[in-house]
Amino acid sequence: MLRTVARPKDTNTNSDVFGGWIMSQMDLGGGILAAEIAQGRIVTVSVQEMSFLRPVKVGHVVGVYARCLGVGNTSLKIEVEVWVKPFVADEPDILLELVTEAVFTFVAIDHEGRPRLIPRDDNPRLDAFLPPKQAV
Repeated sequence: MLRTVARPKDTNTNSDVFGGWIMSQMDLGGGILAAEIAQGRIVTVSVQEMSFLRPVKVGHVVGVYARCLGVGNTSLKIEVEVWVKPFVADEPDILLELVTEAVFTFVAIDHEGRPRLIPRDDNPRLDAFLPPKQAV
């Protein structure tokens, strides 16, 4: 999870937080998880459809939540959601509101920027996403 506060410099001409800023936070949050699983450098290669469900206001706490949907030889699919709440809620029962969600595809790369295999051995983060090994 990644949390930050939306600030005035992050707004568009309507005084709502700029959608590109929200997307960059999603890329950061999803990229952290992807890099941990890939055990190294990754790049974003695609983002599936994204819809903004409600505007984000200055002062909202923006929470980015990521979970791995799948791991290939060199790529990872990461679902990323953004939830918001007021920075200081007047009412303690205020709930988080979903703002947007999307599936990001990341590719593990080597030091020359070429795709590389995601390590399969001694990779505890990856073990949670692979099917169990069959006994022989």
